[in-house]
Amino acid sequence: MTTTTHRTTTTIAEDERLEALAEAALRFRSWTPTITRWGQRLARVLDRGGRLLACGNGGSAAEVQHLTAELVGRFEDERRPLAAIPLHGDSSTFTALSNDYGLTNVFARQVQAHGRPGDVLFCLSTSGHSPNVLAAAHVARRLGVTAWAVTGPGPNPLSEACDEAITVEARRSATVQEIHLAAVHLLCGVVDRSLEARR
Repeated sequence: MTTTTHRTTTTIAEDERLEALAEAALRFRSWTPTITRWGQRLARVLDRGGRLLACGNGGSAAEVQHLTAELVGRFEDERRPLAAIPLHGDSSTFTALSNDYGLTNVFARQVQAHGRPGDVLFCLSTSGHSPNVLAAAHVARRLGVTAWAVTGPGPNPLSEACDEAITVEARRSATVQEIHLAAVHLLCGVVDRSLEARR
């Protein structure tokens, strides 16, 4: 009886998570035009020799690194490598900046070093309150680097600090992160189609 009850409880919990994801995904469809526009713009930037800088913390760091890997490598179809840098990816630089300038400046300092007018900074944050991501967005805008954010529920400081933002309306952080991964894949798909169309 205990085993059956445990399985039933587990199934209900899993079903609730999947239902929350499905509901969040349906709500997120309204952002598809924005992702399409971003992907087309990013394709133009990368095709002209510009670069994508990307930042986030924790799970968001993993997802921005997923994005940059898809661009430097490939998403679904073969194409030339594209310039994309995850700003947490260089551990020596990250720890040096953290030690010398504090955690709040670890991304901003790299945006200042690598960003050029016309480049794009992609900011990912479940909360939209991460001080180091916010600092990067502020520096990007001062330098003429376009700053985009994908966050959890809005409004939040990061969505307001960037040129444009997509907010994911979901109660659980895990659901927000799952939708963020979908956004990353949608963006990569648009970039690839846009580059192909430019050939």
